[in-house]
This record gives sequence, C-alpha cells and structure tokens, in this order.
Amino acid sequence: MPRQTNPDDDDTATDQALADHLDMDIEQAETDNDELQTLINDLDGDVSPLISSVLETLVATIDDLHERVTELEADLERTHEVATTAVGDAAANDHRLDELETQQETTRDVAKSAIAKAQQLEADTDHQEDAEPLPEGIEPSSSPLDFFANCRQSKVKTMFVERSNRQNTYRTISIAKRWPEFATKRTDGSGVFMTKNDIATALTAELGKEPHRQTIKRVWEKLIEIGGGDIVEKTRQVGRDQTQTEILAIDMATAEGLLEKRYIGLDLLENSDHKAATGGVTPVVVESSP
Repeated sequence: MPRQTNPDDDDTATDQALADHLDMDIEQAETDNDELQTLINDLDGDVSPLISSVLETLVATIDDLHERVTELEADLERTHEVATTAVGDAAANDHRLDELETQQETTRDVAKSAIAKAQQLEADTDHQEDAEPLPEGIEPSSSPLDFFANCRQSKVKTMFVERSNRQNTYRTISIAKRWPEFATKRTDGSGVFMTKNDIATALTAELGKEPHRQTIKRVWEKLIEIGGGDIVEKTRQVGRDQTQTEILAIDMATAEGLLEKRYIGLDLLENSDHKAATGGVTPVVVESSP
C-alpha cells in the first residue's frame, strides 16, 4: 500500500534541506537584514543563481517592509498627536462654553435685579397701586417664595418656564414646597433647614437625573433671593471636630405656610405676569381693608 504523504512534511523537509545546505539554523531568531546581506555575499558562487536571486529578492522585500513599518509608525504618531490635540481643544471649548453661559446668566440676572430695584424705588411700598387685596381671613404673603408657593403651580410653571425661560426659579419654588421630603427638622420643632446636599437630592428627584453643580448653586442662590426674610443663610456645626456646613433655615410656621395653597383660585398671577417675565417687582398681596 502506498504511504500517505503530508504536504507539510515535504515543505518542512525542503526547508530543512535548504537550511542544511546553507549551514543555517532554521529555528534561529530573526536575523538582522545587514547580516543576511553579508551572508548572501559570502555564499556567492556556492549556491545556484536561482537561490541567490531568491535571497536577493528576499532581502529587498525585507528592506521595503522595514521602510513601510517605519512610515506606518510615523503616521500613527502623527494621528495620535492630532487626536490628542483635538481632544484637548474640545475640552477647552466645552469649558469656555460653560463660562460664557454662566457669564450670560449672571449678566441677565444683574440686569433684572437693576430693573427690579429701580421699580421698587418708584413704588410706595405701603400703598402700591397694583397690590392685590385679599379676601377677609386669608393671610398675606411674607415673601416672593411664599406668594408663588401658594398659587396654582400650573400657572407658576407657565409663567416661569414657558413664558420667561426661568426654569431655575420654578425649580426653586418646587423644591421649597418639598421640604417635608428633603429638609431636616430641628429637634425642638422650631423650624427646618436644608444643606446643599439636600438641594442636590431634591433636584435629582425633581429633574429625574443628577443635577449639574451650577444648577445646584443657582437654585441655592435663588432660594436666598426670593425667600426674602423667610430664608436665613447660616452655618451649622454639630461637634468641635465636624466642619461647618452652610444651611438655609426657615421657621416652622413659615415652612408650613408654603403648603397652604391659600391663593389658588384667586388669580393673583394674572396681573403680574409681565413683572415676573422681566424680573421686576414681585407681585404682593395685602390684607383686606377693615
């Protein structure tokens, strides 16, 4: 029976025969191209012209491959540099955009505050012509926060979100009304307070996602602004070893007043929409005349 031959065996035998003829170790490490060229020169005349030609072609091919590898490495280096530069530029542009947005909002707030102060100077705070009288038995508002918290929230949202693009003001009012969920009650029952972490947690619940640190900062500042005398900014320290924590405090009676809904149905926002949109004097309500 004829013996079955394996083509791989024939190739291995041929390679080994060539290596034996050239006095080379077939398993030796990769040979330097210059050494290979020197070997070919030394074998000149000892091998057939065909083998010599094949070896010369091999040397030339290796040279070409080395040059191509060098070019590819250089291209990779340049691509990496371009990508690194692009990433750096993108990060710088993103940071610059955040700065510009912050500056724009700050400028707008300053302008609105100036308008409000000018209008307040012109108005007689004791006899405002546009003040809304309240029916007997309904308490007046103690601050802008107290006023808006007691109006119908769908109208408050329309005023601040849909008409004047003041989302943070609306968020501030909503969060203040959720103090039973996120604020800390004082042990003596005299009031409640919120830290910046509490604000962040409340915003997460309000937005459905983790808020940006600038949003937390702006809502904190807006609480102070529209809270008037109802909101007191102070620091709290439980023990000597604990660092001081900034808090916004409100007394219990005022906090409970935010939840009374006492102006729903009175349409007190109808005549004040233009003021809220321009950042002017906050609508006020006064006690009914005796």
